[in-house]
Amino acid sequence: MLHTISVLVENKFGVLTRVAGMISGRAFNIDSLNVAPTHDASLSRITMVLKGDDASLDLCMKQLRKLVNVVDVTDFNESQAVTRELLLVKVRADARTRPELLQIKEIFRAKIVNLNHESLIIEVTGNEEKVTAFLGLLEPYGILELARTGRLALKR
Repeated sequence: MLHTISVLVENKFGVLTRVAGMISGRAFNIDSLNVAPTHDASLSRITMVLKGDDASLDLCMKQLRKLVNVVDVTDFNESQAVTRELLLVKVRADARTRPELLQIKEIFRAKIVNLNHESLIIEVTGNEEKVTAFLGLLEPYGILELARTGRLALKR
């Protein structure tokens, strides 16, 4: 079962290592991991998507709360949170395929962030299903490179 966990931590050296070490020590697989400062420069938010059962997750969250520099821990279910991913994808684009790619981009409300004679770099945000569907439509054109954030979440 997938769980989205948000951990608010003090923005200090080694905090991410302690959090990730504790998670891996509980036999959870981290599907995605995002870390960034919050509006308060002294705090960072770690958003993780973990695979595991509910009992293990409960123990894991209790132990996270005990870690030094951890301010808050939240487990989001789908109805409690707004979740999004960001994708940057470089796709092969020549004069023949460019109009088709622009049409796909419009359908998904994506943005062109770089353009040259051989390729496009497209940015798209949305839930995991939208990002995956977008990638599926781009595959036949030739994906040259991609970067994907994984899930980000905030409580409603």
